[in-house]
Amino acid sequence: MTQKAHGTCVAPVQSPLRWGCDVKTADRISCFNRNWAEPWAYWEQTSFLSQETTGPVTFYDSVTSKPLFQVPVGRSWQDFLDESRQHGWPSFRDAEVVPDRVRVLEDGETVSVDGTHLGHNLADSQGNRYCINLVSVAGVAPGTQEGKTQSGGFHMIPQMV
Repeated sequence: MTQKAHGTCVAPVQSPLRWGCDVKTADRISCFNRNWAEPWAYWEQTSFLSQETTGPVTFYDSVTSKPLFQVPVGRSWQDFLDESRQHGWPSFRDAEVVPDRVRVLEDGETVSVDGTHLGHNLADSQGNRYCINLVSVAGVAPGTQEGKTQSGGFHMIPQMV
């Protein structure tokens, strides 16, 4: 990963981030790190679990606000939560990845195409499992407040196939 304007990122992380994620932790993990992660189960200590989920939730790059993941796709919201709790970090599957925005390096590190460190791909018997730091995908959707549209629903990207 080449040096950019802010570590490996094009800019510092946004402030504030969704779900009350810590900006300093997000900046350190997302832009100045190749190997480390936020603390185990950190995502459960944020307001993430208190959100209402009436449809898919989109996760945005904490630096660029570009969509990176959407859940649930091909499974239930509860399945996503159960798997994430089991592993300690939000865990996404291939169908939930925005493919032109996320890439996996040879060592399994998962990054946005803009250089934001997201986490790692830890494949298991079900296929690719992207173990992602919530602080790296807690960006606010463009043109919205705290990732919500003016109507109060979550900003959604077109369903991925």
